[in-house]
Parts: sequence; structure tokens; C-alpha cells
Amino acid sequence: MQRALAIAPSILAADFARFGEEVRAIDSSGADWVHVDVMDGHFVPNISFGPQVVRAIRPHTKKVLDVHLMIAPADPYLAEFAAAGADIITVHAEAGPHLHRSLQAIRALGKKAGVSLNPATPESAIDYVLDLVDLVLVMSVNPGFGGQAFIPSALDKVARIKAMIGDRPIDLEVDGGVTADNAGALAKAGANALVAGSAVFKGGESAYADNIAAIRSAAERARGELV
Repeated sequence: MQRALAIAPSILAADFARFGEEVRAIDSSGADWVHVDVMDGHFVPNISFGPQVVRAIRPHTKKVLDVHLMIAPADPYLAEFAAAGADIITVHAEAGPHLHRSLQAIRALGKKAGVSLNPATPESAIDYVLDLVDLVLVMSVNPGFGGQAFIPSALDKVARIKAMIGDRPIDLEVDGGVTADNAGALAKAGANALVAGSAVFKGGESAYADNIAAIRSAAERARGELV
């Protein structure tokens, strides 16, 4: 049985001066999740948001807050992001030596646990933690900046991870360069959660609903849910 499709706009591409309004806008425009890219200037070459931003936007939506920690170390901050209102907390396999422990800690906080893989990291890195995760996030760009071009090899990686997941109740997410043009191929490969930043926020608020709908339609068609 297919996992439910989730379109997750990344607020990294939003207007930072209007966060509350932007979150409400994507919520009302059809977003399923709100994706929050947390960057530390150490694990990735950029700095973005902390727990305070998650706490600030939490009252503006009842949708899933999908918090992607591109930080190292991640463990000291898990409790803060959980308390701030994150629903899913995703850590990178490359960010620390004790991935199993990190995932256990997220679950102990009552949150869904995700693991992310950079483009050069093989899927074998998560062989021994699949039974501890609720989500696998495949990076289809090198993390750190929005607006990058999709790396085509991510498609085969998604398909291989989908095979690894089997019938486990795990969401398979892709982040980086996702557009209506490649959403179908990603869904066909097995991804059910699609993160899109520039592709959603382009054109201003009046375009958000159409942008989300275009990505959703392409994915649904590939999943056999739309003819």
C-alpha cells in the first residue's frame, strides 16, 4: 500500500520578514507539511533557523512541521526542537558517530524520527537503523543553499531505498531541486514526500496554490491516482 502523498514547501524560500503570513499562505494553498531547513554554518555552509523560529511559526499552522536538522552535533538540540513544536525531526547520517542513539533520542521525545543522506552517502549507511525511523530523506542537492539544480542520480537512490524499506511504515522524502517537472519521476521511483522551496514560492503568494497543485498532480499521475 502506498504511503500518503505529502507536498512539503520549504520555508527556506519564504520571505523571512513575513514568516507567519507565509506559513499561513502555504497552509491554505494546499501544503501537507511545512518543511523547516535548520542550518548551522558548520555542517553546511549557511546559517538559517533555530528552535525559536519553529516555536514562532507553530501557532500559524496545524500541518506537520517537518524539521530537517543540517547541524552537527544534533543531539544537544533535539529536546529544544521537540519542545518548540516539531512533529518530525530529521538528522543526517553524516552528522555524528551515533546515529542509532540520535534516532532513539528523537523517539523518546515523542516525535517521529527521520534520517537524511547527502548525495554522496550510500544507502547502506542506514541499513541498521531502518527499524528506528519514520522517514528517510534523500538529498537531491548538496545541502546548504536553496535554488540548486536537481542531481539526477538521486532517482536511482530513491528506488533503491524504497526497495530497502519494503513494507515498513516509513515515508520516503526528497529535498533539493524538486519541481513539477521531476515530481512524477520521483513519485514513480517511490518517494511520497516532496520538499519544494523555489518551485512553490516563485511568483508570489497568489501563485502558491497553483505551484503546489502542479507538483501534486505530477506525482499523483505517476502514482496512478490521477488520470
